[in-house]
Amino acid sequence: MTFQRDTKTLELPWPFTGREDELDLVRRSLAAGRHGIVVTGPAGCGKTRLVTEAVRGTDCARAAGTPETRHLPFAAFAHLLPESVTLHRAVHLLSGLRLLLVDDAHLLDDASAALVHHLAVHARTRLLVGATDGAPVPGAISRLWTGELLPRLTLEPLSREETAQLLTAGVGVLEPLTVNRLHHLSRGDLRLLRELLGAVREKLAPVPDTDERAWRGPVPLTTAVRERTGHVLDRACPEERETLGGLAFAEPLPVDVDDLDIRPLESLEADGLVHVDDHGAVRLAHPMHGPVLRAAAGRLRARRVARTREAYDPALAAEADGLTRRIERADVRPVLAPVGEWLVAEGTPVPAGYAAVRARFARLGGQLREAAAWAREGGDDPDCRTELTLATAQLGDGTSAHEILVDRPYGGGAATWSAAARGDVDEALKAVTDEPYDAVRLGAPEPPAGRLTGVFAAHADALARADGPALDRAAAELEGRGFLLFAAEAHAQAVGAHRDPRAARTSRTRAVALARRCQGARTPALSGLILGELTARQRQIVQLAAAGLSNRQIAERLTLSVRTVGNHLYSAYARLGAGDRGSLPWLVELPDAQSA
Repeated sequence: MTFQRDTKTLELPWPFTGREDELDLVRRSLAAGRHGIVVTGPAGCGKTRLVTEAVRGTDCARAAGTPETRHLPFAAFAHLLPESVTLHRAVHLLSGLRLLLVDDAHLLDDASAALVHHLAVHARTRLLVGATDGAPVPGAISRLWTGELLPRLTLEPLSREETAQLLTAGVGVLEPLTVNRLHHLSRGDLRLLRELLGAVREKLAPVPDTDERAWRGPVPLTTAVRERTGHVLDRACPEERETLGGLAFAEPLPVDVDDLDIRPLESLEADGLVHVDDHGAVRLAHPMHGPVLRAAAGRLRARRVARTREAYDPALAAEADGLTRRIERADVRPVLAPVGEWLVAEGTPVPAGYAAVRARFARLGGQLREAAAWAREGGDDPDCRTELTLATAQLGDGTSAHEILVDRPYGGGAATWSAAARGDVDEALKAVTDEPYDAVRLGAPEPPAGRLTGVFAAHADALARADGPALDRAAAELEGRGFLLFAAEAHAQAVGAHRDPRAARTSRTRAVALARRCQGARTPALSGLILGELTARQRQIVQLAAAGLSNRQIAERLTLSVRTVGNHLYSAYARLGAGDRGSLPWLVELPDAQSA
């Protein structure tokens, strides 16, 4: 929804998305018998939105510190107190409040800070206090948590998954490489993320054959973005400006510290504008600094000092070799590979061989939609088409996977997973040839006997023996090596192998949590993971309810009474751990982190 005013569009805030655990913790801290909580975190991480959501619908008084009034006594509470009041009187007047929200508490004047502290000591008013980490905080406020008057919740910057949820809620489904880029540029800063998204919204282009949109090309520098990064351009020292400019045009590659004048570099490091790692490599401290500096340099200087595409080729080849070695060592934990990401973001084609390696690394790590995005970068290259088929099939889209295979068959298990996605597991097992671990993932450990090693052999052995604890141990090792989807499948297989119902429930919980990190994975091992404990009739009713049908509509479709449908749903809720109908799509569909 938007409001039109003159020629500008004022957008309402995005729906509150993510931070569900933190929101639950804050709300429980404000429940009866609790004294409240302090929420801190870096600027832009969404503290204000979180605390506002936490008190929505409650009878809550509000106060907030501001830079302009931090030297005026009781300025933050001027709307709640008489014009002239003592601290003792202010405490007495506000002690009758049931709930008080104090935002930007790091900006409170000393009298207001003392008032908040005294209210916490008296413990008659529940307090929800927000403050920014890294900023000077009045002692009376910091003693709220150091003196153990109130618990403290420290918010981290938005994670990649939370960023994806927020973007989906704001503009729809974005291609994973675009999500990664926006998250990297904003570093989890909610305000910067919104500014960036507003700037690139019109530049989002549809991705063929998907419901996703993607952004390629330079970072647009809006007025808001320039204001937030203006301190980078305001360096008075010419040597410091020259050093920053050189680093900007070196990106995404670092510069060796020995190649720079050490004096301006020391000053820039002290001010937090550059980062020097343990190997002596120097980079700009924030990913937004480079685009701002390059834009300010002018076209002529950019043409003179910018690197050519060929300058990146050795680093790109080194990234591909490093990822290949990691795959061979069965270690696909996330690793930095900035050159390829840089070239894709700028709209520069990458070699098909590199795209195939990135796609395989992402797929093995369970990032299936990201794998598909990298595979598309390689066009009609056979290895990339194989990776696209594998990622698409394991996302459960058997039709698309089959269409990719129509032109000519591809190896690497593509036929196996295309058949599995169509629900034909028997045909999928017949197609297993060069990837023996696929048979284990499909539930048949015997064919690959003797052809697997390490954790993959342990997984096959545990499955052959129907050993639930051993399957869980294999899953834990797979997760530790970065194979999130394989770990989810091993835990799912453990559910049916456990004799102890409590152990089975634990395995199911772990499987679901991992599956939700795999960007919508739909493989045979995960199918029926949640619904497996229900009767056939309960599964049927739950799936219809998850699709949005009312109890009466379900009753009419299945020729049942409304009461019978309600009873089945009630029993299903108890088994699924669902609180209400709204929880069912999450449980039935196992959505990825972007389906907020």
